[in-house]
Order: sequence, then C-alpha cells, then structure tokens
Amino acid sequence: SAPGSLMLLGEHAVLHGYRSMVCAINRRITVRLTPSGDNIVRIISTLGKYQSPIDNLVDHPSFRFVLQAVRQYEDAVSTGFELQIESEFSADIGFGSSAAVTVSVHAALFRWIMGAVPDQEELFFRSLETIKAVQGRGSGADISASVFGGVVGYSTDPEFYPLELSAPLTAVYCGYKTPTPEVILKVEQLRAEDPEKYACIYKEIDLLVMKAVEALNRQDLSTFGSIMSRNHELMDQMGVNTPELQEIVSALDASPDLFGSKISGAGLGDCVIGLGHAELSNLDYPVYHLEITPVGCIFHE
Repeated sequence: SAPGSLMLLGEHAVLHGYRSMVCAINRRITVRLTPSGDNIVRIISTLGKYQSPIDNLVDHPSFRFVLQAVRQYEDAVSTGFELQIESEFSADIGFGSSAAVTVSVHAALFRWIMGAVPDQEELFFRSLETIKAVQGRGSGADISASVFGGVVGYSTDPEFYPLELSAPLTAVYCGYKTPTPEVILKVEQLRAEDPEKYACIYKEIDLLVMKAVEALNRQDLSTFGSIMSRNHELMDQMGVNTPELQEIVSALDASPDLFGSKISGAGLGDCVIGLGHAELSNLDYPVYHLEITPVGCIFHE
C-alpha cells in the first residue's frame, strides 16, 4: 500500500527544475496481487472490473496507470494474476491517487516477480516512468511522497529531502477541478507572454521551499504556515486562483486553529489545504481532516 499526497509548496515551478515540497497523507491505496493459472490480467476496484490477456493488454481509461505499470513487467511475467485495488479516498479529489496506485502496483509486481522488496529510489524511478508514459509530463513530486512518506523536499534532478513528520492538515475540495494538463498549458502560455515575471515567481518559490525545510526541521509550524500563505499569493499571481478557491483560503485563514493555507495542486479548482485542523462548519464545501503521515509505501505479508 502507498499513501496519497498533497502538494505543500512549489506547484508549476517544479516543472522547471525548481524545488517543491509534497507530503504523504493518512489515506492509502492498497493493491493485493494474486497469481492465477491462466494468462489473464484481472483488475477489481471501485472504478470497475477489467480483464485482458497479459500479452495483449487492452487500454481502459480507468486503469491507465495500472496497465502501464503492468506493461513494464510484461517480459518477466509467466502467468496471469489478479490485482484487487482498495482506496481510502476518491480518485475525483486531488489526493494523489494516480501516484499512490502506481507505486502500489509497482511494489506488488516487483515483490512477486523479483522475490525481493525494491529499494525506495528504484521504486520511485519505475513509478515515474509509468507516470510520464501515461501523462507525457510529470514532476514526480507526488510519487516521492507515496514512496518515502512524511514530507519530501523534491526537485526533478531528482533530489530528495525526506523529513519524518506528522502534522494535521485540513483539505477542502471546491467541487470541481480542471485537468492538470489544461492548467499547465494555460500557465505555460502566460509564462511565454511574461517570462521575467514567472522566473521571479519560481525563484521565490524555490527559496521558500528551502526556508520551509529549515522551519520543519525546527518543528516551527508557524513559520511554515506563513510560507504556505506566501506560496498561495504567488499562485494567485500565476493566474491559477478562482473565486471558490479564494473563498476557501479566506475561511481557512480566519480560523484560529490554522497556521496558513494555500491552493494544493495545479489550481483552477480542486483542493485548498490548511496547516492544522479547522471545523469550517459554515463553509459549503467538503472538508477533510487529514494527517501528514511518515509512513510511505509498505508491504503487507
């Protein structure tokens, strides 16, 4: 199983080689692999059921990441198998389901085929290959959180700064999300119109991530919260804020129990996160009380 994730800092900037920060959350996806005596790959999940011969896997929109991961082991597999996938969160919300299921499938397949547990960096790179094959582009930040757990300072070099940390988060879903590739395309168009502006934004984000690593090493959540709030202002300057997202940020900022808040993910919809737990009973959006978990991908023997 592997945890879902949330971006804490560095959206969009990470795609250009700048630093970011992502965390694992206490909501997991579990994959159970059972070998069979035929050559059929079967998938069972809340998204539906699937079966196809392993040597001729038919594409399926609900299982693109799973099937791509399976294809990477096709030459090493001598028999069919069933993958039972259970998730503690909806794939419709930006909690990193694609990364978590990809990491879990790779971990299960590697353990079964190779007879050993993969080291974390190998699991990361195998999973990143899957994400890039499906999406065409991806920073890998959410994969690093699902593999390592805790908080990970991350860049696409790649560099990893894993921090074992537990902390409360409040995530609020605004009710809709724009597909990430569409948001990236819009930001890239805006960046092309004013490259100097976006270079300044990305450089400041990079500096904020390093300050955030220092703050978390000191367990200084107040400073970290203020860094999150500044990152939100920079995302607003990028053009990925919306009235709904700003309404949520304002409600979170008004809560006495929170240290800071920001858009989490590409923007133009999806989630806002706050550091701390807030009830937000007057806010008409789904609210999720989460924890940053130090537990990354694990094996259940």
